[in-house]
Amino acid sequence: MEQWIAGLIAEHSLPGPVWAIQLGFMLVAAFLCIALYACLVAGLLTFAERRVAGKIQNRIGPNRVGPQGILQFVADGVKLILKEDIIPADADRPLFRLAPYLVATGTFLTLVVMPWGQRLVVSDLNVGVVYLVAVTSLVVAGILMSGWASNNKWSLLGGFRSAAQVVSYEVPTGLSLLTVVILSGSLSLSEIVAGQAGGGGILRWNLFHNPFAFLAFFVFFISALAENNRLPFDIPEAESELVSGYNTEYSGIRFGVFFIGEFATIWIVSGVATALFLGGWNFPGVPVDPRSFGGAALGTLVFLVKSFALVLLILQIRWTLPRVRVDQLMGICWKYLVPIAVFNVVMSAVWLVAFKGRGLYDLVAGLF
Repeated sequence: MEQWIAGLIAEHSLPGPVWAIQLGFMLVAAFLCIALYACLVAGLLTFAERRVAGKIQNRIGPNRVGPQGILQFVADGVKLILKEDIIPADADRPLFRLAPYLVATGTFLTLVVMPWGQRLVVSDLNVGVVYLVAVTSLVVAGILMSGWASNNKWSLLGGFRSAAQVVSYEVPTGLSLLTVVILSGSLSLSEIVAGQAGGGGILRWNLFHNPFAFLAFFVFFISALAENNRLPFDIPEAESELVSGYNTEYSGIRFGVFFIGEFATIWIVSGVATALFLGGWNFPGVPVDPRSFGGAALGTLVFLVKSFALVLLILQIRWTLPRVRVDQLMGICWKYLVPIAVFNVVMSAVWLVAFKGRGLYDLVAGLF
């Protein structure tokens, strides 16, 4: 992105300091990215979840606003914007106002390193995986802040639950990411995706590199569901126990911002899983040439299709599985996922040393 802006400035001789022009371009691009992502992706996911819920529960779902109800999310957004923004009398007003935007910020900052395509990465940081883990921690800070600032016992309990849940499940999530980093030898998401290309098709994906990477994918996926407070791990906002949890006292657009952050995170989780384990923009039989616009667009389409398949899986899980208890939630993390994640990291390192970095495909191909 920075190189493209510098070339544009040099080509058209734009007036003003270079840094100011670059900053202006980046602010406009960030605004468009967030607006598109918030209004389109998160909005369409709310529609998709309601239709999936309707199909699973043998009913129709939203089907009145627009063709097949596709514009229902627009009507919902307008309704939330027009509703009164109420702040409780005894709430901590500055923190109450700030909390939902902190949650959304932690989600949208991940877009900086997300490799949606070979030519569609805002900034290919060489510490991209570490950056992802760092910025997503803002989400739990925002949730805990909203629970505390609301001065409501249900909200406070939901915030405490979220803090315990997210902090706990960050351990197996981080260890699963470390497994991929060990296999790839890089913290850059683009380099990790590029390392899954070549002959062998899907057997080149990190998911099939070795049995321990295969296990790491499922540990990551389950842990990501818990970090995103999705069923069966929606303890911080359990409607049957906490009314609505940490966002009980919120209304209007601030209430909507929480939902934008939640549904945007679903897509982020699916994108990260696609990049790290499912080959990113690589797919057998699909010629992806980054030197041409068509080839790069095709790679982006492959990435989006894979991500959306995982999104649909996450939406179906919500309406299929029952909610676990708090003690079961913590037990799953510390008794099962953390030991399995540690085992995967150690055994993946042993595998690389024993087989000199070769995966299952290379070993089987070497036999013939």
